[in-house]
This record gives sequence, C-alpha cells and structure tokens, in this order.
Amino acid sequence: MTFGARLDGALATRGSLCVGIDPHPALLAAWGLGDDVDGLRGFADACVEAFGPAAAVVKPQSAFFEAYGSRGIAVLERTIAGARAAGALVLLDVKRGDIGTTMAAYARAYLDPSSPLAVDAVTLSPYLGVGSLQPAFDAAEQHGAGAFVLALTSNPEGPQVQHARGDDGRPVAQVVLDELAARNAGAEPFGSLGVVVGATIGGADVDLSKLNGPFLVPGIGAQGGTADDVRRIFGDALPNAVPSVSREVLRHGPNVAALRDAVARQVEAFAFLRA
Repeated sequence: MTFGARLDGALATRGSLCVGIDPHPALLAAWGLGDDVDGLRGFADACVEAFGPAAAVVKPQSAFFEAYGSRGIAVLERTIAGARAAGALVLLDVKRGDIGTTMAAYARAYLDPSSPLAVDAVTLSPYLGVGSLQPAFDAAEQHGAGAFVLALTSNPEGPQVQHARGDDGRPVAQVVLDELAARNAGAEPFGSLGVVVGATIGGADVDLSKLNGPFLVPGIGAQGGTADDVRRIFGDALPNAVPSVSREVLRHGPNVAALRDAVARQVEAFAFLRA
C-alpha cells in the first residue's frame, strides 16, 4: 500500500493531526527531566505512550535526538519503533537535501525497511533543486513510503527564498509544488509526495490545487496559526491538510493522560477538514 493510501486511512480513522515530539532542553526542564539521555528517553517514552495509539501521524524532530550522540539516536530508534507499533504513522523531521549518492544514502537510512531508522515518511529540503531529491522519491515509491518537501514554511525568513521568482516568473514555492504535482499525477486517493505549507504564510501567490498530495501544516498554536488560517489557505484541498502541532500539546506533559486529552482537543478542532 502506498504512503498516500495509508495516510488517507489514518486521517479518516484517527483524525487530521500530526503531533511533534520535540524534546528540546526547555521542555525537558518543564517536565522535570534532566538535559541528558535519561531525560530524553523519559520524554520520548511518554510521548509514544500518549500519541502512538491516538494520533494519525507522530513527528519526531531528529535534531533533538542527534544532539545526544549515538545514545540519542538509539532513543530515536526506540521512539520510531514504539510509535509505529502503536499504530501511528511516523514522519521523521530531518529536512535532508543533497545530491547523488549522498541523497541515496539518506533515503536508505530513513526509507528502507531494513534500516533501524526506517519511518513512514521524511521531510526534505528542495533547495539544491527538486530533481536532486529523486533518489528519495525513488526509495519512497519502492518501499511504500512518503516525503514532505519544504514549499512555504512557517518561519519569517522563508519568503526570502520561497517567494523569489525564477526566469519563468513562478515563485520558487510554485516550482516545488508543480514538480511534485507532476509526480503525484493520477495517484489514488492521493500521491505519497507532500509539501510543507505553514499556517502563517499569509497571502502567498501560489496555486495549491493541483498537488494531489498531502500538506503538512506547521505554525499552528505557539507560532500564531489558527484553524481559520487553515480554512483560508487550503480551500478545496482541506481534506489533504495535516495540521502539525508540538508545543500546543507538549506543554501538557509529562502526564500521559493530559497529553492524550490535548491531542483529542486538537483533533476535534480540525474535524472540519474531513467533515
């Protein structure tokens, strides 16, 4: 089964939500945990217990695990395996982007089922050219995995690159969208290649309608994005939107029941996406 089909099923049964696992030092401290591997493990285990059975998509931020070296990566492997075993799709936030054999190695690390870091999908950066990501697209197709490519991100610096226009007049973000739309053409219920479009993008001059793929939507909650912003931005593409929240849920930890209740409230807030 393709990632697009599995994601569609997960959104239909668990609701339209991606929950981030972002164990940065401030959150560890807020949870009463140490800024060390033991604290990292305690944080991640609580997240897996809370989100794995409840959320459609769980998104660990790889950098926060990598910061602790090989022992942190071991916790990441444990987190991925636990969330997937609980029924959630795991999207690893790594934002990789390179060329040739290096991109192929990244794809092998994250999308090949034989890898201990294998996940359902990854985030990718297209700023060496969308074509440079082809090894990852090929691996995703081969293994039934997916990818979300940065298009219109929620950080204020993003427009400097993403709104810039090429020789044909299209914004860079539109080029990304168009190239992925071509790769998703004809897929049912939608393609396995998505894009990242923040809920804080304002009035970006892009056409989202032809992607035929999922939209990962960060920037909700702490960054100021709202459900009304999601309605405004995505229009007819609303069923393919996957709101992504982290701090808005994680601030309720470390209590597992409180974390799970926070997920349920967010799912309800975005129930209109598939109404």
